[in-house]
Amino acid sequence: MSDLPRKAVTRTAKLAALPLGFAGRATWGLGKRIGGKSAEIVGRELQQRTAEQLFKVLGELKGGAMKFGQAMSVFESALPEEVAGPYRAALTKLQEAAPPMPTSTVHAVLAERLGADWPDLFLEFEDKPSAAASIGQVHRAVWRDGREVAVKVQYPGAGEALLSDLTQLSRFARLLGPLIPGMDIKPLITELRDRVSEELDYGLEAQAQRAHAEEFEDDPDVLVPAVVHQCDQVLVTEWIDGIPLSEVITDGTQEQRDRAGQLLARFLFSGPTRTGLLHADPHPGNFRLLPDDPDDLENGDWRLGVLDFGTVDRLPGGLPSTIGESLRMTLDGEAEAVYDLLRTDGFVKESIELDPDAVLDYLLPIIEPAQVDEFTFTRGWMRSQAARIADPRSPAHQLGKQLNLPPAYLLIHRVTLSTIGVLCQLGATVRLREELEGWLPGFLPDEETEPEAVVKVVPGAEESEAEQSALDGDEFDQEGSAAGA
Repeated sequence: MSDLPRKAVTRTAKLAALPLGFAGRATWGLGKRIGGKSAEIVGRELQQRTAEQLFKVLGELKGGAMKFGQAMSVFESALPEEVAGPYRAALTKLQEAAPPMPTSTVHAVLAERLGADWPDLFLEFEDKPSAAASIGQVHRAVWRDGREVAVKVQYPGAGEALLSDLTQLSRFARLLGPLIPGMDIKPLITELRDRVSEELDYGLEAQAQRAHAEEFEDDPDVLVPAVVHQCDQVLVTEWIDGIPLSEVITDGTQEQRDRAGQLLARFLFSGPTRTGLLHADPHPGNFRLLPDDPDDLENGDWRLGVLDFGTVDRLPGGLPSTIGESLRMTLDGEAEAVYDLLRTDGFVKESIELDPDAVLDYLLPIIEPAQVDEFTFTRGWMRSQAARIADPRSPAHQLGKQLNLPPAYLLIHRVTLSTIGVLCQLGATVRLREELEGWLPGFLPDEETEPEAVVKVVPGAEESEAEQSALDGDEFDQEGSAAGA
């Protein structure tokens, strides 16, 4: 009953055509160079054509292909403007939409998971999806108690599609490398593949969302919609209106951009301290900018609405203090101390000897936003950092190849880079140092002034259906019981 492009052979054929297309364009590029065009101009044309084909195919396939496209899209800021500009609209579309499931399929899933009388659970249900993403799509509805809700329905066959796509993509990851300078694509695909089972488990997602909704209840800056109901392949949460961050990136005022950027940074660094969890899917489609007063958009503060907790990193003690300590010591110019700490935590392997001053020189440009009271994130700054690290002739490139990223930091690293990518897309001016001082363990030298990690008890996957139903305050007998979208 799958409505992802159905057969594995069909999906594999579409993805397998990508490297063939890349090879054909390389031949076309060689002809252009022979014809007199400079290598730089031809390279940019190749990059643009490759990206256009890549994101077109990824958007059509959904599944793991779509998930990879979303993860890649936040790094658009690293591309040269003349390359990024023509297909930026395609990236934004990837972040917010995908071809929808047929209504008959949606109804079949709901009947299978909620029972034949599923329409009785809703006062209203919109068949047309309001959003579609990599493994499911969202429908707006009114729950039986009158609350407006978002109903997320998982695509049939999503698990198989995710694994198949990501396996196929990993086979030609090297060919995708030039799309995002300075970024190693294969570890990104591997990490996405490793988290497939968690992403498909709507019970785990509901638990993570409950923990955040409880902690951020009545928060003046961040809104997490409450979980209403959950069962296998279906999640229901309270509906929130607001401006998608992708629209703020495209058309937002500078005030909206700055406010969204500040709150995004605040949520990134405060979330692990307050909940013991790191929201690990920071692409713009998962955030909304919400006015305090929907009837008065000119006055008052804006809040950040946060959606989709399908991918989280579990950090019971908050972010590792090594991050804050090494950042602080780097800002203070303590090259030897930084080097010793990085070696102790496995960022520098025992078999490698590096110059501590060179390591400091490598790190300082990257942490420029933390050196000042406020910093304006721009695509130009992001491109300069990517170019510095990607250029094989640069000392930064040579040193970066010798550093190691311990497994415990892989997801934290990707989330941080992705968030910075979104800040650069926003062009936001952010008081980043303020957030680091307030929330990042180890950043302030005086331990007494640092926030104490509030570790929430997040129910395990083994939590019974009856316990989930009680947590939701919703006595519903259907198989699978309660949770959120």
